[in-house]
Order: sequence, then C-alpha cells, then structure tokens
Amino acid sequence: MLKGIVLKSTGKWYTVELENGEIVTSRLRGKMRLEGLKTTNPIAAGDIVYLGKKDNEGVYVIESIEERKNYIVRKSTNLSKKKQIIAANVDRAYLIVTIKQPETQIGFIDRFLVSAESFRIPVTLLFNKIDLCNDDELEYIDALIDMYQRIAYPGHKISANNQDNIDFLREEIKDKQVVISGHSGVGKSTLINALDPNLNLKTGEISNVHLQGKHTTTFAEMHKLQSGGYIIDTPGIRAFGLIDIDKKVLSHYFPEMRKFLGQCKFNNCLHINEPQCAVKDALENGIIDESRYISYLQMMEEDQEESYRKDIYG
Repeated sequence: MLKGIVLKSTGKWYTVELENGEIVTSRLRGKMRLEGLKTTNPIAAGDIVYLGKKDNEGVYVIESIEERKNYIVRKSTNLSKKKQIIAANVDRAYLIVTIKQPETQIGFIDRFLVSAESFRIPVTLLFNKIDLCNDDELEYIDALIDMYQRIAYPGHKISANNQDNIDFLREEIKDKQVVISGHSGVGKSTLINALDPNLNLKTGEISNVHLQGKHTTTFAEMHKLQSGGYIIDTPGIRAFGLIDIDKKVLSHYFPEMRKFLGQCKFNNCLHINEPQCAVKDALENGIIDESRYISYLQMMEEDQEESYRKDIYG
C-alpha cells in the first residue's frame, strides 16, 4: 500500500500527498469511523493514510489511517453530528488575534486555549494588524501578551505584511505541522502568503456591516512550505464551543488553576462558591487574572446546546 498525508478533506474526496511527493485524489473505502468519534469527517488534514489500488474510476482508495498523536475539533454546524475534526497530528497551533477589524473577544481566545489544552496541543498567540493600532491599543495588546505568557502561552505582535515581524515564525514552523486559526478576517491567508509567497492563497476583505471577515477558506487545507513543514489553514471560526469536556474538570485545562488543584478544602471543588478554595484565594491575591476567571465561569455556566447552535463559521 502507498503511504501519504492528507492535505485536504472535502467530505467525499481527499487530496493526499504520497511519500514520493506526488499529489493524488482519493476516496474512503466504505464507511470509516475512527476511535468511536461521532464526526462529520472521519479523516482530516494532517492525517497519515494508506492507499490501496485504484478503483474502477481510476481513483485511489483510502484503506486505513495511522493512529493520530492528537487532533483538534470544533462543534459542527450539522446538528446530527457532534464534531468536526479541524486538523490532526498538530505540533503547534497559532491563534491569530485582532483587537479590531475584526475584534477577537477574550472569551473566544480562552475557549480556543482550553480546547487545545484538552488535546495537548501547545498554542502561540499572534496579535495581528498592529499597524492599525494606536498607542493605547498597543499597550492593551502588551498587557494581554504579558498575561498569557505568564500562563505558558507565548504571544507576539505582528503585521502579516511586514517580513521583519514574522521572521521568527518562519524559523519556528520549519519542518513542523502547524495550524493557523482565528476569526474570519484576522489575516490567516495573508500571513500564510507572507510565509511562503508561492502559495498565493486567496485573501478576503472585511465586511463593513459587521466588521467581520468574509471567509475565504471553506475546508481546512494543509499547505506544504518551501522552507519545510506544513501549515494547516482553517476556516474562519466565529465561535469556539467546548466539546466533551466535563465541567467538573474544566479547571484542569487552565494552567494557572491547575497548580492549585488539590489544595482546596473539598476534593470536588468547582472553584465558584465553595469555602476555602485555593483557586479563589489565588484570584483574590492577583495570582490568577480576573479575565481568565470570568472566562472560566462563563464556560461553567453556558448552556451547552445553545453554544452548540451558535458555533458557526464566520
């Protein structure tokens, strides 16, 4: 059998790069369901697959998939299925954040981080479009970077069109398989084009009505970089709901809370109203940032079904 890596999954057809560099179109052998996951797409960009002989129409058939080291999912807009796998076998995720045109809410950032934590995927925050920011806005970005770096999430100020801003990123992603994510309009495609101009991805404009991006990527797609490695470009995501995370252990996916777990009076402490809570003490002492704790409360209180319906492409 031929071994390859999935570059693009459109539901029925899969673009696969073989080990010899050849790009082929393939389809699944029958109904494939993996690891008991109820997903809209059993195979995603980044998956390693094995192809059998061509079928009667001359198309390669995917016979099996290699076990994933990790994957990242989002809630599907198809209410009959729970999940959509965005990408598989990810070395690092880069979340592009903009504080205007469009605005990225703190709650969205924190949901993305919690989801990535649950799949053990490290995240770097890229604060893009700094050329549009005034001094107060740049100061605000610096404060956010400081807050997230203290809890192990590196942050960088960039302008995707400025090569000097992204030299570090080009070096960082070399020979790795990384995901670029964020709202529509934050500059994902612009950044990827800047990292490798040969890709020439289509870029979108900002809608004046809602100051949101018009999404130009429909399916997650993995691009091979000339400098080595791969970038998975994801569709613009307007919301990021949590999937299969038991609220009893939600605090485990907040690194700054994790260090205090086991120090509360009650073993089943939810860190909300319980007495002698080590997490609440850390909050009051300024060790845990208030905005992060607010995000935690919102995730604890949100109606899962309602957020599920709201989680749509931007």
